[in-house]
Amino acid sequence: MPKIKVKRKSTFIDMTAMSDVTVLLLTFFMLTSTFVQKEPVQVATPASVSEIKIPETNILQILVDPKGKIFMSLDNQDNRVDVLQNVGREYGIEFTPEEINKFKLMNSFGVPLAQMKSFLALPTDRQDAILKDYGIPIDTTANPSNEFKAWVKTARNVNGDLRIAIKADRTTPYSRIKEIMSSLQDIRENRYNLITTLKSIPADN
Repeated sequence: MPKIKVKRKSTFIDMTAMSDVTVLLLTFFMLTSTFVQKEPVQVATPASVSEIKIPETNILQILVDPKGKIFMSLDNQDNRVDVLQNVGREYGIEFTPEEINKFKLMNSFGVPLAQMKSFLALPTDRQDAILKDYGIPIDTTANPSNEFKAWVKTARNVNGDLRIAIKADRTTPYSRIKEIMSSLQDIRENRYNLITTLKSIPADN
C-alpha cells in the first residue's frame, strides 16, 4: 500500500503584537528614566535611615571629595550663566561670550576664580580630566572673602527657590564638613540637606 505524503505547510508567527509591546516598553523606559549627571569625582556617601527625597530641580549641590575638595553643580543652565557673571564682577573678572557658553554646558564646576578663564580655554575632554585636581577655595585665612561663600550667596540671589544639598564622601574629614557648614551659617544659609545612601534595617526574627 503506497504511503500518503502529507504536504508540509510553512509555519508563520505574527510578530506584530510582540513588536508593539517592545516599542511600548522602550518608550516607557525612555520617558520615565533620569540620566545621572556627570560628576568630577566619585564619592561613597554615608548611610542613613532617612527617606527624604531630594527634588530634581532648583538644586545647588555641594560635592565634597574624600580629600575635602569642593565642587558645585546647578541644574539650571541660565542660573549657571547668571551666577558666573555676578561672581566674576564681584572679583573684577569679565568673561567672554565663548567662555560663558562653555561654563553654561558644564554640569559641575570647582575652579578658583583666578584660574577660571584659563580653565575654560581648555578643550572639554581636558577639562573633565583635570577638574578633580582643583576645588573651590574655602580657606578663610588665605581668602577673607571666601570664594565658596561667594558662589553660594550669588546662587541664592539668582534663584531664591534653590535648595542646598551637600554630598560628601564617608571618609571626608569632619573638620572640612564643619567648615562648610560654618561658611553656610555665615551667610545665613541654615537649611540644607545631606545626601546619603539608604541604610538597610534588618528584619526582626
